[in-house]
Amino acid sequence: MARIKRAYSPLLIAALFAGVGGYILGCTPPKPEAQSQAPAEQPDAAGDSEQAAQPDQAGSDPGTASKYSPVKARARDFYAPNTEDLGPDEMRLIACGTGMPTARPKQAASCWLLELGNGDKFIFDVGTGSAERIAALQIPYNYLDKVFLSHLHTDHFGDLDALFVGGALAGRQKPLRVWGPSGETPERGTKYALDHLRKALTWDIDGRQGLTDPRGYHLDVTEFDYMGVNETVYQENVVTIRTIPAIHSLDGPVSFIVEWNGFKFVFGGDTYPNKWYAKYAKGADLAIHECFIAVPDMIDKFKFTPQSALAVGTQIHTAPEAFGKVMSIIKPRMAVAYHFFKDFDTTAAISDRIRTTYDGPLSLSIDYMVWNITKDDIRVRMAVVNEDVWPPPATDKPQLPDQSTRIPYSDAISGGRLDMKKVLQPTYDAINKQYGLHEKQE
Repeated sequence: MARIKRAYSPLLIAALFAGVGGYILGCTPPKPEAQSQAPAEQPDAAGDSEQAAQPDQAGSDPGTASKYSPVKARARDFYAPNTEDLGPDEMRLIACGTGMPTARPKQAASCWLLELGNGDKFIFDVGTGSAERIAALQIPYNYLDKVFLSHLHTDHFGDLDALFVGGALAGRQKPLRVWGPSGETPERGTKYALDHLRKALTWDIDGRQGLTDPRGYHLDVTEFDYMGVNETVYQENVVTIRTIPAIHSLDGPVSFIVEWNGFKFVFGGDTYPNKWYAKYAKGADLAIHECFIAVPDMIDKFKFTPQSALAVGTQIHTAPEAFGKVMSIIKPRMAVAYHFFKDFDTTAAISDRIRTTYDGPLSLSIDYMVWNITKDDIRVRMAVVNEDVWPPPATDKPQLPDQSTRIPYSDAISGGRLDMKKVLQPTYDAINKQYGLHEKQE
């Protein structure tokens, strides 16, 4: 089995990055092994301001006294977005939402960003609260145009509106492409849901006409048969994505299998353990499967009745013991458990129950956990993000809006405007002079 690397963020990160945070990861390999240093990062093509210095190698032998340069960079043991190249034979997975149906500051609902060394990026689920995690990664929104929904619970697509409208406003200059399953009836399918989401956003989108680049305010929806077994739903740029049925709440949920460059990534969504996952997820490099909170904690923390806790925690969702059993069948290079609140007083019970049925490589995920996957290694770290991010630059030249499409105020509302022309004119004069324009106030 390929070696699994672990790297834990030291406390000095707080001193190095004021206002930047990450959460303590939980990743346990089958056997403990020595912690490895990361290779030195390379500057990006745009000349990133990060130092490209090689890490100080003095004292790298554990048997010698450590001596580090006071001025040279050392290898990071955390992931800083937009500072590392992704190798042509490498995958990177970032957890943008790992929690339960009720999002909280520490954990958004289900969302996973998969980045491939060929430049492709895929979002699997975009649950409530996850759009801000995506924004923190500082990825141009033109690259974030492919979303795959496992099912239509809001904790799996509740932030699609934020990614759709916010992404267009922040630089996505193309339609947002969304793939999702059909339902047992048409109104339970992805197309119905997103058609009505688009209608719900009518006021929002109409109010932006003639003011911003219009190209991103479109949804391109592909609905596929939820009953397809290992059926291809996406095949572009030597990437193949297949689906298998999942068992959760109603007919309709699915799991996704991504194959690229000899790698296999599986995202289970929400599902009771099933024969399709057991068969088609075998040998995955990285396999995500839900693992709900332990039943006693559901009763204690969520105040479920014992009857409801048993039904929801073991039948609608996958209990930790059952998660472990699934992973013992498919034997991935790395198993990833999600869909629980990872707290100091809940994590041990989940881990202990998993270990009654599975003893392989395991990550107990939390938001901003990062996996770098190569043929030889799987490196697990936490991302350290800046909470004061602004949208990254667009990858293409912005298109000027057609002001003739702007919807005017009614006479009654327009008549309520105060006269601000005198106080605003200096701003118009300065901008017109700086950019060679001739803009006038309304």
